[in-house]
Amino acid sequence: MTSDGEASPGRKAAAGSGPGRAGEDGMAGTIDQVIVSASADGIVAVDEQGIVRLCNPAAAQLFDRPARKLVGTPFGFPIVAGAATEIDLMLPSGGRRVVEMRVTATTLEDEPLYVAALRDVTRRDHVERELAAALERQNVAVSIAAHELHNPLATISILVDVLRNRLVALAEEQKAEIIDRIADRTARLQGLVRKLLTAATIDATGPSARLERVTVLEVILERLGELDKRAQDVHLSCSATLVALVDRKEFSAMLENLLDNAFAYGRPPIEVSARAQNGWVRIRVSDHGPGVPQAFVPRLFERFTREPGVGQETEGTGLGLWIVRRLAQGNGGETWYETSKDGGACFWLRLRRAP
Repeated sequence: MTSDGEASPGRKAAAGSGPGRAGEDGMAGTIDQVIVSASADGIVAVDEQGIVRLCNPAAAQLFDRPARKLVGTPFGFPIVAGAATEIDLMLPSGGRRVVEMRVTATTLEDEPLYVAALRDVTRRDHVERELAAALERQNVAVSIAAHELHNPLATISILVDVLRNRLVALAEEQKAEIIDRIADRTARLQGLVRKLLTAATIDATGPSARLERVTVLEVILERLGELDKRAQDVHLSCSATLVALVDRKEFSAMLENLLDNAFAYGRPPIEVSARAQNGWVRIRVSDHGPGVPQAFVPRLFERFTREPGVGQETEGTGLGLWIVRRLAQGNGGETWYETSKDGGACFWLRLRRAP
């Protein structure tokens, strides 16, 4: 990449940076009749040797160079009459533009002249790339959802059939156990749906981050209340007066995903502690499992990633930690991973402390 308008290696070279070569006044005047200076498109006239003879202001703006520095220099792109292609313009500032180029041919005083109409399609190119990425994410999400939904739904279906079967005599304790298992499977399905909906909302609108004063202990206790029997495996340390400046709903989602991650990949007891430090609220969620392999740590917070060594029986979408980071950053905070002193996994969540 150069500062003189050279193309990126992946595409054809951009306009050259050689010394300017003034055209004759008569020639320039005639070319002016070919080029409409007020055109919304960039227009460049190139002779048979590939030298720029004249350009309009829109073209100069596209190249981010004065017209006097473009005229007389090699155009740098193959010129084929009737062809339409996209080219990369590497700007002097280091930026990049994607430009659609359409070429027509004419004759000027018995000499061939090529007129290239240039249109900035950078935004369209960006939108197309974003759309392709979104479709890919959607396909992955649908695939993961189908996989993760299948086993719980199959289990629920079997258990319901057992309860309905009048030929099977069940004691009250057995019925209660089956109902508990159905409730557990249903809760897991609801958690999966929440993750998928949260990810879709972030993609569509980003974190909402309606900042408010939130008592940290209240939200942690709310989340523990949703854990049912698993709450007894959580050891909590938090002051009742600790207040964060955060979107309450998104804070709750961050804690839910950190706790889900600890139970899915770690081992109890799960330790949750929160404290104030230098204008921040720092929340620590750690477990006593095997921790995260060092080679996988850089990918922990990527979307749809799971540590390769995790068994297939371990439920998970690879969305939870990505959601935590996006929401934390959207609320002016951050999240990161550390290896626990006890060898397990330790995740930190930092949020602004309310004044």
